Amino acid sequence: MKRALIVIDVQESFRQRPNWAEVSNPDVVGKVNQLVDLSRDAGDLVVWVLHSEPGSGDVFDPALGHVRLIDGLKPLDDEPVLTKTAHNAFTTTNLQQTLTTRGVRELLISGIRTEQCCETTTRVGSDLGFDMTFVTDATATTPLPHWRTGKVLGVEEIIERTEYVLAGRFARISDVATLTGS
Repeated sequence: MKRALIVIDVQESFRQRPNWAEVSNPDVVGKVNQLVDLSRDAGDLVVWVLHSEPGSGDVFDPALGHVRLIDGLKPLDDEPVLTKTAHNAFTTTNLQQTLTTRGVRELLISGIRTEQCCETTTRVGSDLGFDMTFVTDATATTPLPHWRTGKVLGVEEIIERTEYVLAGRFARISDVATLTGS
């Protein structure tokens, strides 16, 4: 096994936020499932990652019941399901150890938020020596207001910016159709 699909934060927590109606990719579950099928068919590892903020009282607090995969996603019994409390999938989990012990050297990145946990995981994975492929259309994000001015960065701008900063530096940029040959 040389490759793994990392599915980051495709969880009910995001659907509970008011801005979910503005999500860039309402079919993120369908795109992720295409990658899951591709990975399973190839004998690649699929790793599921959930974001949790215990005690926060918001949608990421596991006590509220939203820290679970969105309906339509189903890990197999032998697929790791990790819970993180940092923006990247490595720092607060045993992801690196899981991948290294299985001989994984290449990662496909998918999930929610394109510019946040997915991008950050891609950067850290690259720094750790993994060969990274960022599957943009298998990620999703929502508009992002500037912390000071309030100006809103739209989803297309966020996605474009993320591809700019990752391509050729931290990852190859791809899409589901290219990877699945469809």
